[in-house]
Amino acid sequence: MKRKWLGKWISMVGLVVAAVCLGSLSSCARSQQLTSISIVPSGFTYGNAVPAGITQTPIPLTAYGTYIHPPATKDITDSVTWASDVTPVANVDSDGNLTAGPSCGGANISATYYTDDGNKNGNLVVAYMFVTVDGPASLGCTPAGTPPTLTVTVTGTVSSGTVTSSPAGITCSIGSSCSAEFTVGTAITLSATPAGSFQTWSGCNVANGPNCTVFLQNSTTVTANFD
Repeated sequence: MKRKWLGKWISMVGLVVAAVCLGSLSSCARSQQLTSISIVPSGFTYGNAVPAGITQTPIPLTAYGTYIHPPATKDITDSVTWASDVTPVANVDSDGNLTAGPSCGGANISATYYTDDGNKNGNLVVAYMFVTVDGPASLGCTPAGTPPTLTVTVTGTVSSGTVTSSPAGITCSIGSSCSAEFTVGTAITLSATPAGSFQTWSGCNVANGPNCTVFLQNSTTVTANFD
């Protein structure tokens, strides 16, 4: 009798262990996916440009990744690729340490990562923060006056296609050109829809499929082609 009861008990334990194992496998069946990145601080202003050769105390930047499956926020500062679009104004090293350059003006600092464990076959996730370096116009500051204009021209052979901007200001369809003024240094994202018929961008700082990012320092023209 005891042996029969013991056998049933062992069987029950085995079923529980198997259920736990299956549950663990199902929860891990899909790896975590990076959906967005944010940079802290989201912006920074230097009071003066810093001549070359002067030692600076760098401003440490932190990149946080937002994931799903399961939801989580992680510090990915050491995993992203850091870059500046105007290195004479502001620079950032591979560890995310920010320094001012010898020229004043504005610069966009980016943190990028490919979702496929950094493999360039994955989707590119990008975050930006804007750095301002103040100083006289003789050092390259943009004088006060009319803000720069972004002009978007949309071409193509398909029946429909639209390009819109974020921040808002551009809504342009095939066969037309649209313009809008934005503040110097604004990172403008252009999105082409429908994405399936979109082909190429020209004039972007960063092009990623149907999306185009422009760091607006001067009046710029971007062309979107649907085919």
